[in-house]
Amino acid sequence: MDGTTSSPPDSEAPKTDTARGGPRPFNARVDQFKRTWHLLRQNTLAMVGLGLLIFFVIVALGSFAYPGPSDSMTLYCGTYLSTATNCVHVCTYAAPELSPGAGCYLVSSLEKSLVPPTVSVSPLSIGPLPMGSLAIQPANGLFYNIATGLIKGAPWSLGISAAIVGSGALIGLLLGSVSGYQGGSTDEVIMRLTDIFLSIPGLLLVLVVLAVLQTTIGSHVSFLGRVGVLIAAFVVTWWPFYTRIVRGQALVVREQKFVEAARAGGARAGRILRKHILPNVTYPVMVQFSLDVGTVPLLLGVIVFLGFPIWPTTPFPEWGTLSAISVMDLETFVVDCAYPGISCIFPWWQILFPGLTVFLFAISVNFLADGLRDALDPRLRR
Repeated sequence: MDGTTSSPPDSEAPKTDTARGGPRPFNARVDQFKRTWHLLRQNTLAMVGLGLLIFFVIVALGSFAYPGPSDSMTLYCGTYLSTATNCVHVCTYAAPELSPGAGCYLVSSLEKSLVPPTVSVSPLSIGPLPMGSLAIQPANGLFYNIATGLIKGAPWSLGISAAIVGSGALIGLLLGSVSGYQGGSTDEVIMRLTDIFLSIPGLLLVLVVLAVLQTTIGSHVSFLGRVGVLIAAFVVTWWPFYTRIVRGQALVVREQKFVEAARAGGARAGRILRKHILPNVTYPVMVQFSLDVGTVPLLLGVIVFLGFPIWPTTPFPEWGTLSAISVMDLETFVVDCAYPGISCIFPWWQILFPGLTVFLFAISVNFLADGLRDALDPRLRR
């Protein structure tokens, strides 16, 4: 023995970054993910929101295997009115008539298209109407299947909402960070441009942009191209809000000690923005993102309710559009029920189910984003 100690073999060496003396970056990211997931699981509302959001994503993915076209809805009509030819007939009858057979739907003689929610299956294999009918011509017996519309509308509503708000948040995050950190003339130019867009009513700007683009290129663009035009029109109005929010946070973060230390250490502006500014200004963006995602279907419904043609088919399977169509004939139903002695039916189902779907989608993203903010923000972990 010469008194020297042999080093352990390479297979027994600890898995560390020998150059820096610390754990490998991949292991550090895994540990951070585990800590975030542990904190997220402690938040009951965040887990409820995650469960609802996963359910909507599963429905959206499953909708591609669901029978029927993805960009239009099948028109149905009751056999109580047998003159229509451009629809799929469903067995209906009106009181005091007896039911013609199993699977037939009872409707009002005045509003023949109002089929209440039911799980009975039509003998023509049309399938159940678990959420009832969406009436478009109450007296003529023409209607759509609400359940089919909500299923087929899931990928459109989720995709369009994520694309609009995500693009607006990304643009606002980049411009706001640069504006707040750089200051000077860069900040002045970006903020004055932001003020110009903020001074214009957002919905009006969307309508103007849609009108101009559809007039100039509408006949030369495919269906997906028109959807892209719609998304671009909304993004134009969405990014200024995020730019304002991020710029205010960046002004605070750039004065922190760790930013001054990085600047004194010779770090360039791009690295400081990427490593220090952006990670610390994303938390308010997440909160605003959760609030905005649920408003996109509502704004689409407002545009449809105003009569502006944004879809190539009517009705289009999108949640906000279905919500708008469900209330267009609401006045007719209310007036009919106001007269005493007149048999009437109020279609509560065609207002409830589309509205409830939009509400659950909005609240799920809100709960999840709020929980992620608490789990990811190091200032809230202490």
